[in-house]
Amino acid sequence: MLIKGRKISKGKGVGRLIVGRNPLSFLGGVNPKTGEIIDPNHDLKGQIIKDKVLFIPGGKGSTVGSYIIFQMKKNNTAPSAIICIEAEPIIATGAIMSDIPMVDCPEDTSELLDGALVEVDGNNGFINIL
Repeated sequence: MLIKGRKISKGKGVGRLIVGRNPLSFLGGVNPKTGEIIDPNHDLKGQIIKDKVLFIPGGKGSTVGSYIIFQMKKNNTAPSAIICIEAEPIIATGAIMSDIPMVDCPEDTSELLDGALVEVDGNNGFINIL
């Protein structure tokens, strides 16, 4: 099944979907050495996003979050792709700098279920549920 989104960062990434209900700040919210979500107030606290497709409503917080995403990519702890309901500049910049495929998808996302295997096509703006 294909879901049409909007292209944010080029490339293709495949992985198991990890679905968060809350916006995420990468600065102070994610450990860049491990890929673990450490924000004590986030619904994904304790989850590892390394090699997963991260689906969140959007980002929040400091512009340094873009560099945390970049550091995660260098540490091999980054998600394989990112999906947001509405992309914002912090996460979009981090994904672009880090060559992490990213789309946003404000339309119906009810088919994007936690644990599903998906491919994110940032070149064309599609999410493919495999």
